[in-house]
Amino acid sequence: MLLQRVARAAVRVDERTIGEIGRGHLLFVGFRSEDRVEQVAWMAEKVLGLRVFPDDEGKMNRSVEDVAGDLLVVSQFTLYGDTRKGRRPSFVGAAPPEIAVPLYEQFVDALRGRTGGRVETGEFGAMMDVELVNQGPVTLMLERE
Repeated sequence: MLLQRVARAAVRVDERTIGEIGRGHLLFVGFRSEDRVEQVAWMAEKVLGLRVFPDDEGKMNRSVEDVAGDLLVVSQFTLYGDTRKGRRPSFVGAAPPEIAVPLYEQFVDALRGRTGGRVETGEFGAMMDVELVNQGPVTLMLERE
């Protein structure tokens, strides 16, 4: 998963805005074939508890929940593109839709069940235009082996 702290973000499909947030996290989420629901629950807790927003002294010491931030979750199978060989990425490490879709939905549900902020989404498998104003910038890779 790629997490970006944002001032605002939006996702569009066919020029129609389907998800939009203010201050919070834009999450690009991908899954591998071996990923399981236990990782989904861990990732949701990690995202909500990660302290990357500034406190009154400017130190990254507040979570998205602490700042009443929103979440925009966008599916991104290309996160598991392998570019080590050749010139075209291989996506054999990315989970196929029959595995990835349920995990994606469980992840979104886990976030919605644990946060008081808004949780918006992209559209799984669609060609999406994502717009963001990165705050910081703060961009982190989150992964649990």
